[in-house]
Amino acid sequence: MMTPEKLKAIISQGEGTEVELKESKDSLARKVYESICAFLNRRGGHVVLGVDDDRNVVGINPSKVQEQLDQLAKDMNNPQLFKPTYYLNFEPMDLDGKKVIYFYVPESTQGHSYKGVFYDRNQDGDFELRSTEQIANLFIRKSKFKTEDRVYPMLGMKDLDEEAFDELRRGIRIENSQHPWLNLSNEEIIRSAELLAVDPETGKEGLTLAAILLFGNSHAITTALPAYRIDLLCRVNNTELYDDRELLSCNLLKAYPITMAFIKKHLPEQPYIEGIQRFSLRDTILREVVLNMIIHREYSSAYPTTFTIYRDSIVTENWNIPYVYGHIDLQTMRPHRKNPKIAKVFSQMGIVEELGSGMRKMFKYTPLYANGKEPVIEEQDVYRIEIPYVPTLQSIDAESGQKSGPESGPESGPETTQKRIIKLLRDNPDITSRQIAERLKMARSGISKHLHLLQEFGKIKHIGPNKGGHWEVVGD
Repeated sequence: MMTPEKLKAIISQGEGTEVELKESKDSLARKVYESICAFLNRRGGHVVLGVDDDRNVVGINPSKVQEQLDQLAKDMNNPQLFKPTYYLNFEPMDLDGKKVIYFYVPESTQGHSYKGVFYDRNQDGDFELRSTEQIANLFIRKSKFKTEDRVYPMLGMKDLDEEAFDELRRGIRIENSQHPWLNLSNEEIIRSAELLAVDPETGKEGLTLAAILLFGNSHAITTALPAYRIDLLCRVNNTELYDDRELLSCNLLKAYPITMAFIKKHLPEQPYIEGIQRFSLRDTILREVVLNMIIHREYSSAYPTTFTIYRDSIVTENWNIPYVYGHIDLQTMRPHRKNPKIAKVFSQMGIVEELGSGMRKMFKYTPLYANGKEPVIEEQDVYRIEIPYVPTLQSIDAESGQKSGPESGPESGPETTQKRIIKLLRDNPDITSRQIAERLKMARSGISKHLHLLQEFGKIKHIGPNKGGHWEVVGD
């Protein structure tokens, strides 16, 4: 039950995504119905009549309270105004000696219109859904049916890409050489993954959208999703246009490795030591970002999926059916596989793990990749992830949290330092770590750590004893 104290707390928030305030002193504010419609269509909200936009309780004329209550109940039950109609409980209250009307509008499982117009809600208030696509997205969001289960009876096994199956088997073999899918035909894999279904309209069997996205050839993808694209951009130097770009329209089993290769091409490696295990912070974090981008995307929308590398951050955006609105962190996240069939196939390769583990990895490892900065994740109709980063080749020890080597910087960052070391070794294979430190004006301990990393990654070899041996440059 709403109490004056709780109501004051709601009013103190001011208007926003889930709060609407209306004066309605002598007559019912007709725009309140637009707010009701918007709340029903979005995620619900509180409405208070008798309070102005500045959160001041102005009150409703006492002689008009019952009149407004009756009008609200009548209009909400009028199919000429609301389709479908919806019952709400309107509650008159006394607040600071003045009369107000409070009611809560829950999120509806259906899409609602007011006077033939569909409304939605954001921070700026109520807005009309004008385009066919906007209205379609509203009903997709409300539907329990998942877009990935849509059936295309005109498409069959001939429309799938053999190389995508090869990519799947290659990934599975690395993860589990005894996996049963390794002995199945392509069609058996499709059936085992539940990617064939019967179209309820025609009664014919066909590939699902998930099958087409995962394995489809260019013809199949163009037939099912003509606007489907993944745009990979590097904007480190040329921020107005781009330094590099790849526009992908291939299936997801091909798009994933291409995206990871794009990342490795443009972002520096950063090894990480956790216990006795050494792995890449860059790959660990951004693998989860990429999987989130392609597995949880809402593919019914033509909104482009983008992966953009900036000078100090990586940003992804994709269309989304929101479950938790606003800023997402470990406390507010609600793990939910939006395309479970697509996720299942990636999980067979060991790429997708326990639900929610990817988000936890992002928050665990990003501060180590970005000098303490955390990822920024926003879930709205567009799902946005921003991963800050500091270009570095430094190794980090998990126990101490200390970087091995000097601080990164524009002139003397680790990448530049290691290139200088390689040049010195190539010019003089007999040079010692002390001599390198003197030449580069760095601490000998830092040089030793760089030499160790270069050996770990196969860039250089030391031939012979520690004293009296020589260096060999294997590759850059």
